[in-house]
Amino acid sequence: MLDVRPVGYVIGLLVAALGVTMFAPLLADLVSGNGHWPVFLESAVITILVGGLVSLACQNGVSSGLSIRQTFLLTTLVWLALPLFGSLPFMLGGSELNFTDAFFEAMSGLTTTGSTVITGIETLPEGLKLWRGVLQWLGGIGIIVVAMVFLPELRVGGMQIFRSEGFDTMGKILPRATEISSRISVIYVGLTMACTVTYSAMGMNNFDAFIHAMTTIATGGFANYDASFGMFGAGVEYASVVFMMLAALPFVRYVQL
Repeated sequence: MLDVRPVGYVIGLLVAALGVTMFAPLLADLVSGNGHWPVFLESAVITILVGGLVSLACQNGVSSGLSIRQTFLLTTLVWLALPLFGSLPFMLGGSELNFTDAFFEAMSGLTTTGSTVITGIETLPEGLKLWRGVLQWLGGIGIIVVAMVFLPELRVGGMQIFRSEGFDTMGKILPRATEISSRISVIYVGLTMACTVTYSAMGMNNFDAFIHAMTTIATGGFANYDASFGMFGAGVEYASVVFMMLAALPFVRYVQL
């Protein structure tokens, strides 16, 4: 029988980690003074509490490493659990989305698909705008974080999770997934910061520049306006093309430079 405890342990940690990231949009709402911050506080508490309890309940099952079957199950359940909890801020206030639409929005963000069911995006509270960007940015780097942070604790080198995500050649490039993950994470963050600075220099305000940089490097496409990048000048559009091309390249090639 398949032991699901290691899977539950990792999923619980990831859900709790997602809850921690909700404090970033909470802070954005506090700074803007729009009064929307309790939505993220409530969402964060629920998410961290549930994730923590699941992880604690399953921690006795982490004595053995993950099998291939467990890794495939982990990959499937992660892409259901994270959008489920990621949808809470959309349902609890601000966007007035029902469960289906909120789940769709969170799934679209975490999978970096970029589709949205929200209209009048520019009228959303600053926290929800940032949350949409955070979801896409986390989705772009999510599999890397799993391999780097959680799998070593389960004594898994990381190749199983990469294989289940379709990275068939990763093991031929560098011997350890954690080494790949740490280097790629630095590149991912570096590209995001460079894109933010570029957008700011092109005339975006710092808030818009940061969010659009996150969604650009994630190659997701969420924007703070219904008109998307049509709100900005040609310079911003050309810059976004350059960074989209840089972000679309295999990051392991950067590691080899």
